[in-house]
Amino acid sequence: MSAADSRLLTVGGQVQGVGFRPFVYRLAHQHGLSGWVRNQGGQVQILIHGLPTALDAFEHALWQHPPPLAQPQRLASMPADARADLQGFRILPSATHEQAEIYIPPDYFCCDECIAELNDPQARRYRYPFINCTQCGPRYTLIQALPYDRPHTSMAAFALCPACEAEYHNPLDRRFHAQPLACPQCGPQLHLHYQHQHSHDTQTALREAITLLQAGQILAVKGVGGYHLLCDACNDQSVSRLRQRKQRPHKPFAVLFAWQGADGLDSVRTHLHLDPHSAQILTDPQRPIVLLPKHPHSRLSAQLAPGLDEIGALLPYSPLHHLLAADFQGPLLATSANRSGAPVLIDPAQAEQELADICDGFLHHDRPILRPADDSVIRVIADKPRYLRAGRGRAPLSLRLPSAVSEPMVALGGHDKNTVALAFEQRVVISPHIGDLGNPQSLALFEQLIHALCRLHQLRPRHIVGDTHPGYASTQAAARLCSHYGAQWHPVYHHHAHAAQLAGEYPHETRWLVFTWDGVGLGEDHTLWGGEALLGQAGAWQRVGSVRPFHLPGGERCARQPWRTALALCWASDLAWTPAKIPLQTQTLLQQAWQRRINSPQSSAVGRLFDAAAAWLGLLTEASYEAQAPMLLETLARQAKISAPSSIRLPLYERDGLCCIDWSPLPALMLDGTPPTAQRALWLHHLLAQALLDQALHLHSQHGDFAIGLSGGVFQNRLLSEHVLHLLQRHGLRAYLPQTLPCNDAALSYGQIIHASTGCA
Repeated sequence: MSAADSRLLTVGGQVQGVGFRPFVYRLAHQHGLSGWVRNQGGQVQILIHGLPTALDAFEHALWQHPPPLAQPQRLASMPADARADLQGFRILPSATHEQAEIYIPPDYFCCDECIAELNDPQARRYRYPFINCTQCGPRYTLIQALPYDRPHTSMAAFALCPACEAEYHNPLDRRFHAQPLACPQCGPQLHLHYQHQHSHDTQTALREAITLLQAGQILAVKGVGGYHLLCDACNDQSVSRLRQRKQRPHKPFAVLFAWQGADGLDSVRTHLHLDPHSAQILTDPQRPIVLLPKHPHSRLSAQLAPGLDEIGALLPYSPLHHLLAADFQGPLLATSANRSGAPVLIDPAQAEQELADICDGFLHHDRPILRPADDSVIRVIADKPRYLRAGRGRAPLSLRLPSAVSEPMVALGGHDKNTVALAFEQRVVISPHIGDLGNPQSLALFEQLIHALCRLHQLRPRHIVGDTHPGYASTQAAARLCSHYGAQWHPVYHHHAHAAQLAGEYPHETRWLVFTWDGVGLGEDHTLWGGEALLGQAGAWQRVGSVRPFHLPGGERCARQPWRTALALCWASDLAWTPAKIPLQTQTLLQQAWQRRINSPQSSAVGRLFDAAAAWLGLLTEASYEAQAPMLLETLARQAKISAPSSIRLPLYERDGLCCIDWSPLPALMLDGTPPTAQRALWLHHLLAQALLDQALHLHSQHGDFAIGLSGGVFQNRLLSEHVLHLLQRHGLRAYLPQTLPCNDAALSYGQIIHASTGCA
């Protein structure tokens, strides 16, 4: 018989706040091993003692079958001194100073074991909407302070009943130290408010909520990170009524599908095309919204995404959403309960006040939400998941910095799609999606989150980093924050942050040419950039390429009124074009102001070229939501089959030492009514992709080798991005799209940290 051995394992990766140590404890007992497990400096150390075959089996299970939320990384496994006196297996106190171990986990899905229990009539938590364990459930939205213990959460007011208390203190139970632990006897409850009636019994509230939804009513439901608005996704009248009440005429809505079938996706397949990549992402523990093509025979309302051929699909992630989706027996429209651009609502009284003219009823619960967390949104581009928004289940996101910072830093992000980031030592923590800072609610949340991140991590920032644009609310807040913390201000140009995001995500590449294509951002020459090619590395970017500049009549109004940019490009090209429904007198006055450069700032933004093309093709003159024009263009372009004629190209030319793309062939090509509109929409995508390749090859011949990055909101366009990547790779060029974070302004805070930390390390 083999003698017993000892091994010391060191585990890194995502092993904090995910039930990893209780998992190790149970695994050791399962294999008859003695020893201990403890946290050490953000890692986990495990000493195991037993027969070699048992040690091997333990290690195999540790790496092959970890908890669903854990992502362990093997750092070391080495022999240790045999300890004959080791008795049993214990969870030891943390071995290092608490601050090094601080980790704020995001909110997680409801695991398979809890779902099975939820649906088991013999279980005491049968149909209980707040079931959870160490492997699942809310975290970020209920943490008041660290360490992550129940008294420091919004569950502190719910005293555990004897049965839950026993589970909480049993190391062999999967609810050992599950901080949101609850059951129907001691935990949160639902209540329904409909008209002037209140249902305070949880199961009655659920039944009545389903009755309202089946009757075509609109329901506000308090979830994990805030309220959702729900209604029948196949009912045109319900969806149209929600659009009218919410004053959201066109912006697409997501759809919640019930978990059905062996893999949970049968309901989704009934309505949407599902490829293997998207299927895997939909069922990921993060449970994001995933954009998927719609089946022609789907019963989903055409009002969900007018003019678009994709639907944002969402599977249930909380037990409450599982119950609602299963009981309703059909797809449910699910959208954040907020006013346009504002954070999702979390307080019942505020929800009833602000949504009174939108909702027919409210399904509340009494577990307080301490801070909002909107849903994450993903689109598959080039066979990989790309975040459009990082929220519940994903953020707060803790990443390792390429190099350590000597003093704590806070980055403020941009103005739209805002996030904030906190950097210290060799870590950066990025907040969930905050929203657009043009309203008081978002701005208040923005500053609250900064202070909360600093307080939770027990840090006082010495450097504040943000955008250079003086009109951004985040930039305007910088002076207050610097004064509050006694910190130093570091402005970073918008597109430098976009470029630095890629440098941070792919640190093995040391020299870059990053194409930063978006709608607007203040450049070094104080014009509005958005079609730039930046050469170098984080902290040292050189603008070597751009797009032929043009002037925007009305400035920021061009983003919502694409006809303005379309007219300006026609005026610059001496082409006659009259947009529909725009009075001639308005056009004349606008042209006079444009000629005199009154409120007509210069721009090189590719995003505005997409806007202009949508107006030329008659898709829209007024946008009711951001990126509506390029989204309609991409949808239309997918209906065409033939790429741009080889005889047509967007030429390159030199201007002020820059290699520039000349957009001048576009107006005439887009306004030529001979080819179908879908054909012209596809040509736009292919011409811009070819122009990017031409610019990259020209700059490669001038400057030598580099990796190519694609960053900025324009590259959320799958058709454009995949064609660009195909062209670049066909010519042997290394090309990258962001994957860890969005390519849009949501990643500016991270890019600001990467860029500024080169000077503060």
